[in-house]
Amino acid sequence: MRREFTGKDMAMILVAGFGIVIAVNFYMASVAVGGFGGVVVENSYVASQKYNGWLSEAREADKLGYSAQLERDADGRLLVSTQSVPQSALLSAELRRPLGQPDDRAMTFEQVSGGRYVSTDALPSGRWIARLSIEAGESRWVDEVEVP
Repeated sequence: MRREFTGKDMAMILVAGFGIVIAVNFYMASVAVGGFGGVVVENSYVASQKYNGWLSEAREADKLGYSAQLERDADGRLLVSTQSVPQSALLSAELRRPLGQPDDRAMTFEQVSGGRYVSTDALPSGRWIARLSIEAGESRWVDEVEVP
């Protein structure tokens, strides 16, 4: 014997369907917020006002002719090979994870031979973005690279 399909049945189907959609939306929103490491700039208006200054600094840094290649050794230390950089230059890096929970760290480097630097600390495995900074006297050169 068949039971009659009533308004209560339809209401239950609608409530269950919308309940599933709402639950999935809340889950996806929590995953999205949990994987977002923060803002790129605190105030986009202020950043837009500084943009031309950043461009001129980048042009000045390009005129220096410096270049750097980054690699990671088996111990997790970062190795940087530089070209056209003065011997007295100081090298440092700010590292951040591009995905997942925010994890920022600063690294210092020691010069091991002409144009080659090694980090004083090991870097945990995983994906990292490094902002390399080379300072020699009054000049400053900055580049951002992904750590291999």
